[in-house]
Amino acid sequence: MATSVSVIELGDVTVELTRRDVKNVHLAVHPPDGRVTLVAPIGTRADVARAYAVTKLPWIRDQRAKLRAQAREAPRRFVTRESHWVWGRRYLLVVKERDAKPMVTLDHRRITLTVRPGSSAETRGRVLHAWHLNLLHADVPPLISRWEQRLGVQVNRYFMQRMKTRWGGCNHLAGTIRLNTELVKKPKDLLEYVVVHEMAHLIEPTHGPRFLDLLDRHYPAWRDARAELNDWPI
Repeated sequence: MATSVSVIELGDVTVELTRRDVKNVHLAVHPPDGRVTLVAPIGTRADVARAYAVTKLPWIRDQRAKLRAQAREAPRRFVTRESHWVWGRRYLLVVKERDAKPMVTLDHRRITLTVRPGSSAETRGRVLHAWHLNLLHADVPPLISRWEQRLGVQVNRYFMQRMKTRWGGCNHLAGTIRLNTELVKKPKDLLEYVVVHEMAHLIEPTHGPRFLDLLDRHYPAWRDARAELNDWPI
């Protein structure tokens, strides 16, 4: 599918314009940072796309204001009694220093982080992040397998990555999907929503009507899931 990518500058708003072989225009403001995308048919003139985006500026700013109003997590220091989220539940962190291999354990109330004496906050963060990755790698493959059968697609590979501007991504040509490691902090049904969303892009790369119809048919609760995901602290 041929594409053409450019940028529309509207004062304080930057719109990523992508021209694709689609019938309809689709404008979106993406969490968590309010990135704005506009997908339009290949033949759309730049001035026409710009005029359309201008008419939508009040809506764009309203959506961005809602995203800015979301709660944001304070920077983590990885110290005892600090709050951390796993699968939508809040746990208290307990840090133990021991001259042994670093490890993380979880019970019904606490995350216990065991590190070597004198370990820095950066080192503690890396240990906890590695544990988060293990949790995700245990849950993502079964989700992908289930939805490959339902959607009739194949995911050639998936990636985990810290991302600031999106919850996931898809390379439909390579058959790969990418997931934000922050999803480990959200309820598991929201992880599933993002997996389904990105896998649906293997069928329809844009966010146009065909894509929305796919979600409506296969994951009817997607709008509620998207709203809940955007309400969680970033």
